[in-house]
Amino acid sequence: MKKPYPKPLENPILSASGDVDPTPRPKTSQCAVGARRRAAKLSNPMNQIFTVIPDIDTPTLLAHASESLASLNVMTTGLADQLEGSHRNVALAIKQLAVLAEMLINRALENLESPDSVVKPICH
Repeated sequence: MKKPYPKPLENPILSASGDVDPTPRPKTSQCAVGARRRAAKLSNPMNQIFTVIPDIDTPTLLAHASESLASLNVMTTGLADQLEGSHRNVALAIKQLAVLAEMLINRALENLESPDSVVKPICH
């Protein structure tokens, strides 16, 4: 249930310009704005929700990327089974891209494990 807010006094200068909304903001939004102003020195928390630790080794990063792509493969397979027509084709194309990326990552992992088996890059 919405709380009724008292009607603010009308200022003829503000009413004529129309630039400022004279309705008061709810107290919760005022608190949030005030807290954000007080914590201006802190970085934006939305930028730090998902971070990768800088000193993680490459094989670990590649292994996690491969597992994420394998999960994407399973999810898109399930989604494609539920869809029909062009939407199914799009889901299958996403699945194929995930499988190809997973194959590339797995090959990179193999190359890191045995540097003797590294093949020279092919220039096209």
